[in-house]
Amino acid sequence: MNARLAFAVPAAPFDRPSMKLAYLVNQYPKTSHTFIRREIAAMEKLGLEVERFTLRPTLESLEDRVDEAEKVRTRVVLDHGMLGLAQSSIRVALSNPLGFARALLLAYDVGKRSERGILRHLAYLGEACALSLGVARTGCEHVHAHFGTNSATVAMLCSELGGPPFSFTVHGPEEFDKPDRISLTKKIEKSAFVAAVSSYGLSQLYRRSSSRDWSKLHVVRCGVDGEFLNAPRVPVPAAPRLVCIGRLCAQKGQLILIEAAAKLAESGLRFDLDLVGDGELRPQIEAAIRDRGLSDMVHLVGWASSERVREALLAARALVLPSFAEGLPVVLMEAFALGRPVISTYVAGIPELVVPGSGWLVPAGSIDALASAMRAVLTATPETLEQMAAVGEKRVRELHQIGASAQVLSSLVKEVAA
Repeated sequence: MNARLAFAVPAAPFDRPSMKLAYLVNQYPKTSHTFIRREIAAMEKLGLEVERFTLRPTLESLEDRVDEAEKVRTRVVLDHGMLGLAQSSIRVALSNPLGFARALLLAYDVGKRSERGILRHLAYLGEACALSLGVARTGCEHVHAHFGTNSATVAMLCSELGGPPFSFTVHGPEEFDKPDRISLTKKIEKSAFVAAVSSYGLSQLYRRSSSRDWSKLHVVRCGVDGEFLNAPRVPVPAAPRLVCIGRLCAQKGQLILIEAAAKLAESGLRFDLDLVGDGELRPQIEAAIRDRGLSDMVHLVGWASSERVREALLAARALVLPSFAEGLPVVLMEAFALGRPVISTYVAGIPELVVPGSGWLVPAGSIDALASAMRAVLTATPETLEQMAAVGEKRVRELHQIGASAQVLSSLVKEVAA
């Protein structure tokens, strides 16, 4: 008997409201993953029942009360530690030896070419066993993972064990930086479908997959909801303030931003720049601010709730995001939705959103070009900036409403189930 039959479901109407879907993320909820929370909420509005699974518990302090509520609803795969994984593995191996052997071979094949090695992938197999028991217990008929890294690996192994079909959303840049080491081609081959958050991301999936699997690849854009799109209009302030929102890490380019800010300050231009977020690069950024004498102009805010992010955007003339590598940052959509233009870079999917007239795109890594765009924002009239933001807001309403994106994703999941 095929082990997959343990999860088989009878044919049912395409729009049946009772379908159960498992969402899998490496760590959920997190302050930087509000876009996943919005997507889950939108899927539930469409009638799907969603079970949240996280591989590892979230240890960071959550700024949002909504995230705290999500944490209570989320099942932790590693909740019982290595002993729990061992027990789950034994249980699955005894009940489904053929499926376990198949998944073991796949874990070995993927692990031997991975930078994390075979032992780590044997641990992923244990996580897949625990997940398979969890999705069976909750009656989930499909697993959708966010990010094509270890969460997609666990979802793939869970499916190989005889679990439900799986799909995953690829964001970038990590998936595109090391596709061979995360076995992206194999994951596409084994999946029911793969979602990319931009056309650029779709092109990279085409590059890393066989043409026979191209029918599985789709663009499902991240989006914003009424919290941003229906917010009261607040005029662009006259005060010379900019904001950068994102994890403090190498790919976001905040150190280049400090250099550009220093050039403007040296020219005599006075302004404030708020950096909202935190991360591994914070000590270096603090040192750069201090060394450039910018402590009274550049402010590190730390992580903030959704409400404080909105406040920071509304208090600024524009959002600045000088990224070196990206997928398509949701914060750009949030800025446009609130009526603020943006400065960003010609990277990945960003030019698909930041079209001419909606803001400034500069070459990644160019301090001079970034400083010039920042000067243009600081010296423009509020009316000019509002007109630019309106162009971006129109683009967001056309492409990045989370309800429409969830409808696309829901249809793909239901096609698999049917």
